[in-house]
Amino acid sequence: MTGFLCVDKPSGRSSGFIVNVIKRITQTPCGHMGTLDPFASGVLPVGVGNATRLFEYFLSKKKTYRATFRFGATTDTLDPEGEPCVGGEIPSEEEISAVLPRFMGEIEQVPPAYSAKSVGGRRSYELARRGEEVTLASKKVQIDALKLLGREGEDAFEFEITCGAGTYIRAIARDLAASLGTLGYCTALRRTASGIFTEKMAVPFEEITPETWQNYLLPTDMVLPFSVMEVEDARFYNGVAVPVDAADGIYKIYRDGQFYGTGEVEGGILRAGKKLC
Repeated sequence: MTGFLCVDKPSGRSSGFIVNVIKRITQTPCGHMGTLDPFASGVLPVGVGNATRLFEYFLSKKKTYRATFRFGATTDTLDPEGEPCVGGEIPSEEEISAVLPRFMGEIEQVPPAYSAKSVGGRRSYELARRGEEVTLASKKVQIDALKLLGREGEDAFEFEITCGAGTYIRAIARDLAASLGTLGYCTALRRTASGIFTEKMAVPFEEITPETWQNYLLPTDMVLPFSVMEVEDARFYNGVAVPVDAADGIYKIYRDGQFYGTGEVEGGILRAGKKLC
């Protein structure tokens, strides 16, 4: 069986744990698209079987989150699992709204020390846990929307964030607080969308069992955002590039009405992409 499971990951479980359980349930190789921190919940797309070959088509897709940031305190991990440190004022909603435009568009962001970034061949979080000083280079990330939804108690606020791949929501909390002259960290995080996969499609993890998982499996061609092309030329299926009358781009290829995989057209020539059958 090949396809995607749109899993609603619970907080308190790692993304790797979720995938390993689904591997055992499906008895099939699996992989997830885009790690969610253990404290976070929400949309975790899991490719089952050959669907993992399609991950490259989803890497640049936008993701949307609801996040709660606490101000006037932080932790070494920038999330609720770290060692706390208190200090700084609690900003008002007006003060927060005034600085949000600074974090829109393409911005420079330094990843958290507790992250999976590689430092000299070691994971950054491994070095941080050992008490070693970690210095990570900034990188460009894209933030398309950063909206203040409202106050959550005396010192916390809820936000909705839409961003590109590689963005650290914990780092936004840190940097937003710093721009206000205070400390801040992310206390709650939920991913509500990852590309085409949305919260409404997500299946609670505990409902995925050996008896039910196939009921939730999304066909690979259903989630690929490409135009359809029926290819009759048998040479294509033997790895030969063939001429077609179609615009440049990636296509979902069908053979006798059955989904075969992907192909890419360039200059009127169709070449094979990912074979799934």
